[in-house]
Amino acid sequence: MSQIAELVQHFYRRAPGFARRLDEAGLRPEDIRTEEDLARIPVLRKDDLVELQAQDPPFGGLLAVPVTHLKRIFQSPGPIYDPEGLAPDYWRWAEALEAAGFTPDDVVLNAFSYHLTPAGAMFEEGLRRVGCTVVPGGVGQLELQVQAMHALGVTGYVGLPSYLLALLNKAEEMGLQLQVRKAFVTAEPLPPSLRQALHDKGVEIVRQGYGTAECGNLGYECEYEDGWHVPEGVLVQICDINTGRPLPPGEVGEVVVTLFQKEYALIRFGTGDLSALNTEPCPCGRTSPRLMGWRGRVGDAVKVRGLFVHPRQLQQLMARFPQVKRWQAVVYRDAQHRDHLRINMVLEAPMPADWMERFKETAREVLKLRVEAEIVDALPEDAEPLVDTREWK
Repeated sequence: MSQIAELVQHFYRRAPGFARRLDEAGLRPEDIRTEEDLARIPVLRKDDLVELQAQDPPFGGLLAVPVTHLKRIFQSPGPIYDPEGLAPDYWRWAEALEAAGFTPDDVVLNAFSYHLTPAGAMFEEGLRRVGCTVVPGGVGQLELQVQAMHALGVTGYVGLPSYLLALLNKAEEMGLQLQVRKAFVTAEPLPPSLRQALHDKGVEIVRQGYGTAECGNLGYECEYEDGWHVPEGVLVQICDINTGRPLPPGEVGEVVVTLFQKEYALIRFGTGDLSALNTEPCPCGRTSPRLMGWRGRVGDAVKVRGLFVHPRQLQQLMARFPQVKRWQAVVYRDAQHRDHLRINMVLEAPMPADWMERFKETAREVLKLRVEAEIVDALPEDAEPLVDTREWK
C-alpha cells in the first residue's frame, strides 16, 4: 500500500472530520491511492479550518489521537488550534537549520514568540534536534537581548530578518560587538537589500525558510540561495486557485500541503500563499523540488512582522469603536526594514484624551500587533480597508 493510501485510510478511521470531508466529496478511502488521486479532495483553506474548529471544537474532528498524546497545543490567528505530536522535531525544521550551517557548537538566540503561537517552540525543537544550545529570547526587549547575546557568546539566530538587523543596530549603539555569524530567517520577506545589510553587519550566512503555523517547515534555502527546498515528511503541490488542480512546474498557484504525520489530518491544506515549483536538479545535490519564492496571497490578508492581518480582523476591531466614521489600515516599511501598521481614522466627534490609548490597546489585543493610529480630516468613501505600500528591493 502506498504512503498516501495508508495515510488516507488511517485518517478516515480515526479522524471523523476528515471522514466527513471525503464523504461530502463523494469519495471513499480506496479512491485515494496516489499523489494524482489527492487532487480529487477539495482544498481545505484556512477559513475552512477556522469554521471546522468552531463547529466541532477544538480540532474540527481532524485529530486522530487522544489530546493526551500531544506534546503541545498552540493557538494561531483565526483562531486556529495547532496540535504538536510527541515526535522530536515534529515540525521538521532541523533539516533546514543543518542546511544553514547550524551545528552543536552553536549558541542560538530564538527570537520567535513563545506565547501561544507555535514559532518559538517549533524552532526550539529543530535547534535541539541539531544539538544547539538555545537562548529563548522571544520578541521585544532589545537591550536585554543584546546584553544576553554578548554575555553568552551567541553565534546563531533564528527569527525575523528585520529584528536581527534591529538587534545588531542596538548592539552598535551600546558599543557591544556580537558574534552572530549565521542566521535562519522566516515569516517575512528577505529582499536583497536586507540580506546585504545583515552581511555588512558581519552575519556570514543568512538563509531564508518558508513555513506556516499549521504545517511547520515547507521550504528552506541551501548554499545556492535559489529557491526553497521542500523538506522530507510533507507533500507540497502548487494548485490552481480556482479549481484546486495541481499545476505544472514553473506555473504560479497556491501552495497546497499534505502532512504525513498521523496525529492530525491536514490533507490538501491551502496555505493561501502563492508560489511556483522548480523540479530541476539543484547544484547542491538535493533532489527535492524547490519553491521559487513567495509570489503573494490568494486572499486579502497581508503579513506584518510575521503575522497575517486580514481585513476581516480589522473590521472586527473597528466595530468596537462606533465613534470612527471612516478608516483605513496602511502597512509600510521604514528605512531600517521595520514594518509598521498604521490605522488612519475619521472621527464623528472629538474623543477624550485617553481614547487613543484605549484604541491602540484594543487593536493590539485583536490583531496581536502593536499599531500606530492617526486622526485624519478625510478619507474616500470607497477607501480600501487594508493597503500595503511596501516595495521589496
